[in-house]
Amino acid sequence: MTLMTRRALISRGALAGGAAATGGMLLSGCDRLAENEQFRQILFSGEKINYHLQRLVVDRNALAPEFRPDQMSPRFRTNGTANPGTPEYGRMVAENFANWRLKIGGLVTKPTELSLPQLRSIPARTQITRHDCVEGWSAIGKWHGPTLKSLLQLAGVKPEARYVLFTCADLYGGKPYYETIDMTDALHPQTILAWAMNDRVLDVGHGAPVRLRVERQLGYKHAKYVMAIDAVPSLSGIGLGKGGYWEDRIDYDWFAGI
Repeated sequence: MTLMTRRALISRGALAGGAAATGGMLLSGCDRLAENEQFRQILFSGEKINYHLQRLVVDRNALAPEFRPDQMSPRFRTNGTANPGTPEYGRMVAENFANWRLKIGGLVTKPTELSLPQLRSIPARTQITRHDCVEGWSAIGKWHGPTLKSLLQLAGVKPEARYVLFTCADLYGGKPYYETIDMTDALHPQTILAWAMNDRVLDVGHGAPVRLRVERQLGYKHAKYVMAIDAVPSLSGIGLGKGGYWEDRIDYDWFAGI
């Protein structure tokens, strides 16, 4: 039996039929379904089934596809915020991030702060992967930075940590953007904190000075402008409790595995 992942569905266009069916549902009153709590719970249970099924049948270290340099996209659009636009972030850009510090805390034995030169001195991974955006576009780019696993090990992550929280420089409603992943994705060999893209230092539009690359997830999980990383025991107490800004506000799936 062939396992069809969300990545395969996107790449093969197999969602087209589903999109057409969804459009018909919208025309016939799907809005009322979306307002129905029982229907919403069915959707959420489907996400949980997808999450547990993938964790059960997919190797924890299975790699997302990687590509050759000649396959890289000529244009890689920005997703989400294009510039945080805050005075604090503006100062960091003006200083070339000289005073930026990445804070690593939460359930760790050695809370750590890293400057950008210190982060860049850590052995790094380079990977050419495809970014699949929930907005319907994809692009292949080259990313370079240390694995998240190496950073968590540096800070001495504790065994009771189950999730990793990313707090970012861009603000939504006056509060920092946030996203989470579980420890399986956090320790995956392709999950990196990228400081370079396409052989250049990361630019503002793509998340400078560093952004998360979690290659087995859809694009909205790839937090940009990362300021702090915290190992946490659960999703409770983070935003509205669903694990991320978009998950809390417009019911995006917390698990966006592809």
